Amino acid sequence: MKRGLIMEGGAMRGMFTAGVIDIMMEQGLNFDGAVGVSAGAVFGCNYKSKQPGRVIRYNAAYCNNPHYAGVGTLLKTGDIFGEQFCYHDIPDHLDPFDYETYRKNPMPFYIVATDINTGKAVYKEVNQCDKEGMLWLRASASMPLVSRVVEVGGYELLDGGVADSIPVRHMEELGYDRNVVILTQPLDYVKTRNQLMPLIRVRLRKYPKLIEAMEHRHEIYNDTLEYIRKKEANGSLYVIRPPKKIDVGKVEHDRQKLLAAYKIGRETMKKQMWKLQEWLKEA
Repeated sequence: MKRGLIMEGGAMRGMFTAGVIDIMMEQGLNFDGAVGVSAGAVFGCNYKSKQPGRVIRYNAAYCNNPHYAGVGTLLKTGDIFGEQFCYHDIPDHLDPFDYETYRKNPMPFYIVATDINTGKAVYKEVNQCDKEGMLWLRASASMPLVSRVVEVGGYELLDGGVADSIPVRHMEELGYDRNVVILTQPLDYVKTRNQLMPLIRVRLRKYPKLIEAMEHRHEIYNDTLEYIRKKEANGSLYVIRPPKKIDVGKVEHDRQKLLAAYKIGRETMKKQMWKLQEWLKEA
C-alpha cells in the first residue's frame, strides 16, 4: 500500500495544518507522496524539505510586514500576498528554505492549480523549488480577485482550491490507497455559494469557464466532503480536522491568532498520533 498525505488550503487556516505536520515530522512520520492545495501547497512543501517549525516561525515574524500581505501589497503589485517577499525574500534570505533537502527527498510532492481557461484542475509534481517550481507553488495559492494570473508550463493558473480543494480522488487515481487528509474546517462545516459571484462575473468575465467553476465550487466541495466522510466511516481514510472553527482571517495580522491556530493543530495531532500510527500499521 502507498501512504498519501493530502493537505487542504484555506489561507491562514493553514496554520492549523502547519501545527499538524510539525508534530508528524517531529515524530518521524513518513509518507510515500503528498499533495497540497493553495496554503496546503506553500506550507505543506516544508514536509518534503523536512523543516518543522518554519511555517509558523516566518508567518509569526512577518505577518505585519507591509511587503508580506495586505491591501497595500494588493494595490501596489496586484497580489495580496507579495510575490517578491513571499517567494524570494523569505525562502532565499529571511527564513531559508532547504532547497537541497527538498530536491533530494524522494517523496513526490504534488500541487493543484486551476486552469483559468478551462476551469479544470491542473495537477503537477514539483520535484524541486527552482524558479519554475516556485511558480507552480505560487499558482496553487493565487486567490482569484486578489492575485495576478500565474503563467507556467503553458498554462494560465489561479488557486487550486477553485477546481479541486481536497484532491482525495486524484491521489487514489495515482495509486495512493492509504491516505491521510488534513482539513482546515470542523466536522459540521458546509460550504455555501460564494457571495462575491456578482463581482466575480464582472472582474473575471474574460474567463467564463473559471466563473462556472467558481459558481459550482461549493457543490463540488460538499460532495467531496461527503465522499471523505463515507471513506472515513468505513476506515479506508484517516481525517484530521480542527475541533472548532479556526479564528483567523484570510490575511491575518494578529500574531496571537496565528499562534493559536498553530497550537490547535499541534494539540489535535498529539491527541491522535497513536491512533494514526496504528491505522497506518494496518496497511
